[in-house]
Amino acid sequence: MKKKPKILALFDAVAPTTLDQDLSAEMKTEDWKTERNVLAALGKLGCVAEHLAIFDDLDLLRQKLASFAPDVLFNLADQFKNNRGFDQNIVSFLEMQGVPFTGCGSTGLTLCKHKGISKKILGYHRIRVPDFVTIPRGGRIARPKRLKFPILVKPLKEEASLGISQASFVETDEQFRERVAFIHEKYDSDVIAEEYIEGRELYVSVMGNLRLSVFPIRELVFREVPPDEPKIATYRAKWDEEYRKRWGLQNQFAAGLDPALVTRIELTCKRIYRLLTIDGYARIDLRVTAANEVYFIEANPNPMLAEDEDFAMSAAKAGLAYPQLIERIIRQGMKTVRD
Repeated sequence: MKKKPKILALFDAVAPTTLDQDLSAEMKTEDWKTERNVLAALGKLGCVAEHLAIFDDLDLLRQKLASFAPDVLFNLADQFKNNRGFDQNIVSFLEMQGVPFTGCGSTGLTLCKHKGISKKILGYHRIRVPDFVTIPRGGRIARPKRLKFPILVKPLKEEASLGISQASFVETDEQFRERVAFIHEKYDSDVIAEEYIEGRELYVSVMGNLRLSVFPIRELVFREVPPDEPKIATYRAKWDEEYRKRWGLQNQFAAGLDPALVTRIELTCKRIYRLLTIDGYARIDLRVTAANEVYFIEANPNPMLAEDEDFAMSAAKAGLAYPQLIERIIRQGMKTVRD
C-alpha cells in the first residue's frame, strides 16, 4: 500500500468493555490468536492501527469512529452479546455509517448464516446440495419420507460445528426425533436435517470481489476412523486436540485430486461465492464422493483468519505471505462498493 491507511481493528468481547479497554491479557490467550496475528501483521505493514472490542454497546464504536476517523475498519467481530447471529447486524451498522470495512457485507452474511436458504438458492441453480429439511422450534418433529437415512441433524444457523457431535448422525426415526428435540432445547435453535454424504471433506478458500482467487484446497482427513463409521466434522473434531489425535484427524492440503476435478471445484466455488453474494473472503465446505460428485455443505464468509488456520495456510501455499494477505484484505475492503 502506497499511503498507509488508518485502520481500526474491531473485535468482539465476551463481557462489557470500555473505549480504552486494556486487552493485553486477552491477547496472550489462544482465543485471541486471530486478533493477535492480525495486529502483528498490521504492525509489519507499518499501518497506523488502533483496536476496539465491543460486547453490547455500539455507541463505543460510534465514539471511536468519530475520534479516530479510520480509513477502513478491519472487521473481526463475529458476535454481539455472545450471539453469533448478530454478526450481520454489526456489518449493517457499518454499512449505514458509510465506513469502509473488510470482509463480507450484510447480505452475504445473512444468506450464508441460514443453511437452509443458502442450500435452496444453490439447489435452484443446479449446484448439488444434500437433500434436507428445516424444522423450526415449536413445530411437529417429523421426518419427510423423501429424506433418507443416514441423516445429519444440525443447528440451522450456528458456526464452527457448534451443536454437531457423533449423536448428530442418526439412522432411525427415534434418533431423529430425539436429536431434533435436543437441539431445539439445548441451543434454542431451529434445525436443519440433511442426508449424510459419504466422501472427502474439502475446504476451499476464495477471495475477491469482482475478480476471484481460489487458493489450494485443504482437506480434513480421518485417519483412524474405521471405514464403516461416519466421518463428520464435529465440534470436537475441529477444536479438541486430544480427540483429534485419538482419531487421527488432520487438516492438510488435499492430495491426489484429479486436475479436471480441481478445476470443476474451483469453478463451482466461484459460482457459489457469487450466488450467495459473498464479498471479501470466504471458506466453502464441500463433500466430494467416490464418483467425484461435488456437494455443497456450507459457506463461511469471514472465516478464521489466524495464521495457522486453513484460509491463511491456503493463501500462503498460493504465495501470499500472511502480512500480504492482510494487506490484500484491507485493500479490497477499501475498494468494495457497499449498497
